[in-house]
Amino acid sequence: MTIHTVHAATTTDGTAPWHDRALAPVERVDALIAAMTLEEKIAQLYGVWVGAGADGGDVAPHQHDLDDAIDLDELLPHGLGQLTRPFGSAPVDAGVGALSLLTTQRRIVEESRFGIPALAHEECLAGFAAWGATAYPVPLSWGASFNPELVQRMARRIGDDMRSVGIHQGLAPVLDVVRDARWGRVEETIGEDPYLVASVGSAYVRGLESSGIVATLKHFVGYSASRAGRNLAPVSVGPRELADVLLPPFEMAIREGGARSVMNSYTDLDGVPSAADRSLLTELLREEWGFTGTVVADYFAIAFLHLLHGTAGSWAEAAGAALEAGIDVELPTVKTFGEPLRRAVEEGVIDAGLIDTALRRVLAQKLELGLLDADYQPVPAALLGRSDDELMSAEALRGAIDLDPAQNRALARELAEQSVVLVRNEGVLPLRAPASIAVIGPNADEPYAMLGCYSFPTHVVSQHPGVEIGIRIDSVLDALRTEFAAATVSHAHGTGIDDGSTDGIEQAVAAARGSELAVVVLGDRAGLFGRGTSGEGCDADDLALPGAQQQLLDAVLDTGTPTVLLMLSGRPYALGSAVDRAAAIVQAFFPGEEGASAIAGVLSGRVEPGGRLPVSIPVHRGVQPSTYLAAPLARASGVSNIDPTAAFPFGHGLGYATVEWDDLSTGDAEVAIDGDVTMSLRLTNTSERDAVEVVQLYLHDPVASVVRPVQRLLGYQRVVVPAGASVRVSARVPLDLAAFTGRDGRRIVEPGELELSFGRSSADLPLRHRVTVTGATRVVGRERALHAAFAMHPE
Repeated sequence: MTIHTVHAATTTDGTAPWHDRALAPVERVDALIAAMTLEEKIAQLYGVWVGAGADGGDVAPHQHDLDDAIDLDELLPHGLGQLTRPFGSAPVDAGVGALSLLTTQRRIVEESRFGIPALAHEECLAGFAAWGATAYPVPLSWGASFNPELVQRMARRIGDDMRSVGIHQGLAPVLDVVRDARWGRVEETIGEDPYLVASVGSAYVRGLESSGIVATLKHFVGYSASRAGRNLAPVSVGPRELADVLLPPFEMAIREGGARSVMNSYTDLDGVPSAADRSLLTELLREEWGFTGTVVADYFAIAFLHLLHGTAGSWAEAAGAALEAGIDVELPTVKTFGEPLRRAVEEGVIDAGLIDTALRRVLAQKLELGLLDADYQPVPAALLGRSDDELMSAEALRGAIDLDPAQNRALARELAEQSVVLVRNEGVLPLRAPASIAVIGPNADEPYAMLGCYSFPTHVVSQHPGVEIGIRIDSVLDALRTEFAAATVSHAHGTGIDDGSTDGIEQAVAAARGSELAVVVLGDRAGLFGRGTSGEGCDADDLALPGAQQQLLDAVLDTGTPTVLLMLSGRPYALGSAVDRAAAIVQAFFPGEEGASAIAGVLSGRVEPGGRLPVSIPVHRGVQPSTYLAAPLARASGVSNIDPTAAFPFGHGLGYATVEWDDLSTGDAEVAIDGDVTMSLRLTNTSERDAVEVVQLYLHDPVASVVRPVQRLLGYQRVVVPAGASVRVSARVPLDLAAFTGRDGRRIVEPGELELSFGRSSADLPLRHRVTVTGATRVVGRERALHAAFAMHPE
């Protein structure tokens, strides 16, 4: 590999100063910047997406509005900042993809004056988005597990796989808090509570970062609070909702997760697009929170300032506004940061200092990753030890890299099992050796029903007819036939996901009548931009089951055959009469490649149900926006005929074991405003099987200077209680957790009465403790406590 000689200051041993590890990082970066031309500086601030959507249709709307021809021969002599999705744009064997990326990196190094490799990024929302890579449960399932430690282990595995083939940055996690379940991207979120999103999301960040991958927090901020749940729609939240609901997950992921990148939101907040909002991207993120990493643009977001938002009159104006706000890198490909930016700087329209500011952050991150070292090794770990001949032959490496090994699948299965939610059970579950089962519904025999829209098979393979899915995924029908091998298992499709067909309902009814039990498998088809019922750009006008699914469900319920409703979906839906009539309801949010086995295990009792709802399941189809995190006026009242009370609330979930909650122990009834509240309870398993409980801690603030949610989650602990045993669970609660944004915009803790509750859900709070907080109102800053400290010990 040839690295071009640079005509600039060198150290005493003849090496360029930016290669000298003895120098401080800032000195190395500054020396490199001083040696670069304007074109070379700008080249580090954009990515290139070669062949986006090739042979598979558009990846995103407006792609071709912005898809200028890319001439690599012209670009590469100046260098290149990022490579966009080298694995994630088309199905490619992992070995071939790793070789292709290696070849591209060598070309970038050889053809540019400074020999700086590009930073390669990929999607990793539900696993590494590459052909043949493990498809893990979607983030909404992470939330349902209430198990950050398990999510962290998953993220480490994802990161290790990405690093092994030469990827540096992952575009995850999504830290948007669900505000309206009609929004198509609910499946990509962790839930409707900011603490759950923050704690689980930060765990994902820790796992990804521990592998050396740069985690990217998105979408900063407010994307999920769009009007009417429409994708890329305006947002009109107030400053208090922004500060107390939407921002905390990002703050925790930076402070405790160590995230090194942030991606802006497409939306505007009260008329200011996030991509051009200096108050967000610089004043809050960097100056107040102390973030030192890079801010990357969501795909085409800078161009959208001109194309969609109408706040920039030209591509150059859009580039200047983004740089001024604090965006460092244009993704997915060069548009505004190319020739328009160069001309504007040379003409004095845009301050060249803005480019140096962004470049300093970009190069500092490349230095961290070893990309500025003279001995940079472009061969990724998965290809180390291969001969020179092999590293020149795609066929020699085809099939050489396994991105879905047994240990990945075991982890995917563990997370899937912990995220399945038993919502309702009238004694029919677990199943006791049924003689016959009718498996009915559009998702019954569909492996894709396990996958969200950012799982690679759905995201990419589905756009390439004839290409194999790349991983083994069983359907529910497959798994039930395996789990209940002695039973006669019949199948009827019934209807499609959203085609409205009722032709198959009669056959489904006959199958149900002829069986001891019916399992009706309904839900979503994940897709992109209207190609599905869930996913990016697949928003819903209400929360009725898509198509004719409710008709199918009602017809099966009318047979009188005990019916288990199994939902495989990316959002919660109103379930009509099934809320009261189904013998059981099981909810799984796109549980990944091992999801069918996990579900079968829950139905048979091989797996103890331990998932809890990260989003409320509504009674009515049209009550959105509505979440449990609601003020008194947002709840049922005598002055409105609409009752938004959930059918099954946030945090709800049942098990097969029976557990008694009792013996609440508390500390003093009065606590100083800078003190802690300590409380504990006893869990006693009165059954003959191990139990899983999720102890949830909620705060009720009866009187405050601003309107507060009636209940707010402060913390939680997933607990295994052995059969016949008791476990004491304690929580030490810093009063920092009672803080909220006051009328003057500062975060405060107020004196007065508070109620802390241990609950099974946000609506089932059997053990409550009232305390009086004494002292003067206290302002808390970014060093405030973020967690209650839980402890467990057997009794």
